[in-house]
Amino acid sequence: MKFQRLLLVAALTMAGAAQAQIKVGVTVSATGPAASLGIPEKNTIELMPKTIAGQKIEYIVLDDGSDTTKAVANTRKLITEDKVDVVLGSTVTPNSLAMIDVVAEAQVPMISMAASARIVEPVDAKKRWVFKTPQNDIMMSLAIVTHMADNGVKTVGFIGFADAYGEGWYGEFAKVAAIKGIQIVANERYARTDTAVTGQVLKIMAAKPDAVLVAGSGTPAALPQKTLKERGYTGRYYQTHGVANADFLRVGGKDVDDTFLPSGPVLVADQLPASHPVKKSAMAYVQAYEAAHGKGSVSTFGAHAWDTGLLMAAAVPAALKKAKPGTAEFRAALRDAIEQVKDVPGAHGIFTMSPTDHLGLDQRAYVMVKIVNGAWKYQP
Repeated sequence: MKFQRLLLVAALTMAGAAQAQIKVGVTVSATGPAASLGIPEKNTIELMPKTIAGQKIEYIVLDDGSDTTKAVANTRKLITEDKVDVVLGSTVTPNSLAMIDVVAEAQVPMISMAASARIVEPVDAKKRWVFKTPQNDIMMSLAIVTHMADNGVKTVGFIGFADAYGEGWYGEFAKVAAIKGIQIVANERYARTDTAVTGQVLKIMAAKPDAVLVAGSGTPAALPQKTLKERGYTGRYYQTHGVANADFLRVGGKDVDDTFLPSGPVLVADQLPASHPVKKSAMAYVQAYEAAHGKGSVSTFGAHAWDTGLLMAAAVPAALKKAKPGTAEFRAALRDAIEQVKDVPGAHGIFTMSPTDHLGLDQRAYVMVKIVNGAWKYQP
C-alpha cells in the first residue's frame, strides 16, 4: 500500500512537471505551393531556445500543406489536444486569417509568419490575441512606389495572387501609387497553383506599362515574370518581399535578373553598413541558420520564424511572474507581455508592440534590393 502511494505521488509530480513545461504549437506550410517559405521556417524552429528564463520549451510542429482547412485543423489540434500556450504560424496570409477565430475563441496568443496587415488590423476583440512578424504590405508598398517614382515610372501593370495576399497588396499599393501620381493601367490575378498566365500577361502588355509589379510569394511568383520575359516585355520589374528566398532565384533564373523588391534587412545583412541598426541582430540569425544548413541557405521567411521566437523569449519571463504554463492565466499573461515588448532587435527589424500595433516595426525593417546575376544586391 505504501509502495502504491509512492507511485501515485511520483506520477502526480511528473504530471505537474509536464504541465509546467511551456508548449509552443507551430503550423507551417512545409509542403504545397508555399513550401519554399515554410521549409526554412520549419528549419528555424529547430534552432529556437529549448529553455527560456529557466523554463523548458516544447515545440510541436505540424505541416498544413499550404492549405487553409488544414491550418485550421492543426490549430484546433494544437490547442485542444496538445494544450499549447502559444501558436506560431502559419506561413501564408489565407491560412493565418482563417486561424484567428480559433485562437481568439480559445484565448491562446498567436504570432503569425504571414504578411497581410489584415492579420492584425484593426486590433479588435479577436485580433487582440494575434501578432505577426513580417512587414506590412503598406510599408513595402511605400518602398516600391518611392523607388518607382524616383526612377521615372508613371504607369504600372499589377498581377497578384487571387487570394488575400494579392488583394491585400493591391489595396495598399493602389493607395500609395495614387498619392505618388502613378497610374495602375492593368490589374490581373492568378492562382498559386496555376501553370500558365498567358491571358493575364497579354492584357498587361497591351496596356504598355512602364513597370510591372508581381504580388506573389515563393516560387509561384516567378511565373508571371517568366511569361512576360518570353513575350518580350522590356519594362521594369518589381516583386514583393514574398519572393526573398533562394528557391525564387533558382526557379526564375535569368528571367528575374534586374528585378527590384523591398526586403527585410536580413536578406542582405552582410552587405549592410556597420551603422545599420538591424545588422547585428540580422547577422545573428544568418550565422545560426547557416551553421546548421550551409552557407547561402538563409531566407527571409525563416527569419520571420526566428523573430516569433525572439518575441516569445522577450515575453515569457514577464508571463511566468504571473502564472504557470498550461493555464488560461499564463496564456493571457503571455498575450499581455507580447503586447508590451519594447525595442526587441530581430532579424527583420526592431519590435515595439502596443495595444494598437501588433506588428511593431518601423522604417528600419526594410531595404531595397536588386537581383543581379542571380544574387541579391543591397541598394543604398
